[in-house]
Amino acid sequence: MTESFDLITMGRIGVDLYPLQTGVPLTDVDTFGKFLGGSAANVAVAAARLGRTSAIITRTGNDPFGAYLHQALGEFGVDDRWVTPVDAYPTPITFCEIFPPDDFPLYFYRQPKAPDLEIRTEELDFFAIRAAKIFWITGTGLSEEPSRSATLAALKARDKAGTTVFDLDWRPMFWKNPDEARPYYAEALRHVTVAVGNLDECEVATGVREPHACAEALLEAGVELAVVKQGPKGVLAVHRDGTTAEVPPVPVEVVNGLGAGDAFGGSLCHGLLAGWELEKTMRYANAAGALVASRLACSSAMPTPTEVEELIASRG
Repeated sequence: MTESFDLITMGRIGVDLYPLQTGVPLTDVDTFGKFLGGSAANVAVAAARLGRTSAIITRTGNDPFGAYLHQALGEFGVDDRWVTPVDAYPTPITFCEIFPPDDFPLYFYRQPKAPDLEIRTEELDFFAIRAAKIFWITGTGLSEEPSRSATLAALKARDKAGTTVFDLDWRPMFWKNPDEARPYYAEALRHVTVAVGNLDECEVATGVREPHACAEALLEAGVELAVVKQGPKGVLAVHRDGTTAEVPPVPVEVVNGLGAGDAFGGSLCHGLLAGWELEKTMRYANAAGALVASRLACSSAMPTPTEVEELIASRG
């Protein structure tokens, strides 16, 4: 019998090396903290922190940083059975600079190629992918072969079983030709039930930028639920059945905003699994994102249910 996970994510993983000094350019930083990173990995961690069973399909380098990522996933309670090594490429490293409240430049070291783009169709466990209650893929996984074909094959095998989420995750530097992205995004949207992204990501997927127009375009592309993140204006969610929720962000003192979207994603999965009403799910996800934005790290900053509920209660 195939084990059924609450959530399986597929995509980016790496090591985040974040400065332990705030407001200091990298040229002057002396000390860094090492953390598990990558959007797909962080979403899996966020869901595990909320009590969900989660796993990730990805690849690392065959090096000490790859070994560290296996160790970290285990400590966070994320199943790593589908995390395999690639001899040819090193585990990716990401640096950031921290200039609160809204400037967090990222520097990706993923050349000549990141191992997580070496996910291959023939190595996928299609039975597990189809059995998962939620399957989560990212736009980065579409940026290069063989990951692109593997991602689309997984979506086709999934065939909209359960909930299938497309994190639009637009990173133009990961594409050899960013202008080629939209057809692959459109193909992925045909096979998913939920799309989530900020305005830049929604524009890449749909060609429009106004939030309600983005949501409508995503629904027309085939999804059942469109979630449009609007930064300081909060989040807009529109379901095919006509249900709409537009909720403001939760105000916090921002330390590092980089992991907020992944916390939002893990909490979105938590709410969908719980069968909550749309507005409750969005408020919960917003609160989880705010908590991570108020902390330095991403993965290790993912909140527990008690922390999220306490923040929601404190804001009335």
